[in-house]
Amino acid sequence: MTIQRTSAQEDHTNPSKNNNNSQNSKSGRWLWFWVGMSGIAMVSATAGALLAVSLTSTPLMQASLSPQEAAVFDSDRISGQGLRFSQLTRPVNILVMGMSVLPPDIQNAPTETKNLRYLPQVNSFDGLADVMLLIKFDPEKKKLVMLSVPRDTRTEIEGYGIKKINAANTHGGPALTAKTVSNLLDGVGIDRYIRINVLGVGKLIDALGGVTVYVPKNMKYQDDSQHLYINLKAGKQHLNGDQALQLLRYRHDENGDIGRIQRQQMVMRALMDQSLNPATLAQLPKILDVVKEHIDTNLTVEELLALVGYGARTNRSNMQMLMVPGRFSEKNEFDASYWLPNRDRIAAMMAENFEVDAPHEQRSTDPGSLRIAIQDSIGGDRSKVRHLIRSLEKAGYRNVYVSKPWGEPLEVTHIVAQQGDGNSAESIRNSLGFGEVRVESTGNLGSDVTIQLGKDWLQQTLPVEVSPQR
Repeated sequence: MTIQRTSAQEDHTNPSKNNNNSQNSKSGRWLWFWVGMSGIAMVSATAGALLAVSLTSTPLMQASLSPQEAAVFDSDRISGQGLRFSQLTRPVNILVMGMSVLPPDIQNAPTETKNLRYLPQVNSFDGLADVMLLIKFDPEKKKLVMLSVPRDTRTEIEGYGIKKINAANTHGGPALTAKTVSNLLDGVGIDRYIRINVLGVGKLIDALGGVTVYVPKNMKYQDDSQHLYINLKAGKQHLNGDQALQLLRYRHDENGDIGRIQRQQMVMRALMDQSLNPATLAQLPKILDVVKEHIDTNLTVEELLALVGYGARTNRSNMQMLMVPGRFSEKNEFDASYWLPNRDRIAAMMAENFEVDAPHEQRSTDPGSLRIAIQDSIGGDRSKVRHLIRSLEKAGYRNVYVSKPWGEPLEVTHIVAQQGDGNSAESIRNSLGFGEVRVESTGNLGSDVTIQLGKDWLQQTLPVEVSPQR
């Protein structure tokens, strides 16, 4: 009662303050009204433009699927109706394929390329799928999970025997590729597909204004037959579409195609961080118009808008980037080099992240069984690194080793869940008391968790003492 009386007295004795409060209140209401109306106008304009694109331009779906091929994909709606058409209404799995197509990859190669001294990229979707991603948009858990499938993965392609998985598209297009990916990943359902060729990727990145990313080392490579010319300097820089493609396509290091996947994940995270915002959403019709001839998808424009809108609203900490677990084939093990998938780890990963029932035994998360790699990004004191290892060992993490330094100087330590085990990475972070957890595959390939030490580690006043795990 006293507080109410005092407030009333103050309002009565200070009429100017009362008027100011009233004016501020009215101004605040008008401000939020106009903000709301502006948001509605932006969404309406974007929706109208997108619908116009869908009605007047080249269709997004450029493949002709038979009824049997179309049945491979779930036909249920994934977005709302009416005013909710831009909202994702259920979890959905999208298979994304990046096509790097050259004349020899397609049956009817353009005759005008015969006199060239190099093989140009062709605007086609009939070749090898050099990039494969299974992306889960999950509005129920507010997560976005991206699983990279190495193009050299050794697996069975129905009707064609054991081959590299990127050949599935040449034999049966998106339907056979989706079926092959589903069989590899314990029967996971695939709702839609997107194929985009390399010409479209460059245009897309240019339309988004380029991408700022850290190039891990000097990259120089030339292959006229592949129309591949790479010349990048190490360091943080803003790349245009052509330069970003050079980074994405480079694979001439010790990790081959797997290193390329790691760089793809770095570029994707950078693009999402800078591009998934309302301003970019408003430009979506223009962006779509630029790249539409290089895209083939059975998504409708309305569904595409719902997916992009969901991605823009998803907290970056809820974005996870995984990779099909496995190993490189040994020399002379097969007639070609392969990525050999680990079936048990796939089962665990699909059960945890894609809700696929796993018939295999779940892998242990006992601290002693975890392989922990340490990558120093800032050239710290080696004795301090050794102390960190001893502290981790005392806490029960008995398999800790130092790996090749991380090329990008980090402000904040990254605790990378290399195999998708975010819970173990979070336990290590809580024990250390610093760093941030990232569920992605950019760490040491042989690790379960990679600790990429940043400047925050140097700022620890005393050597880190890790709490024992129970």
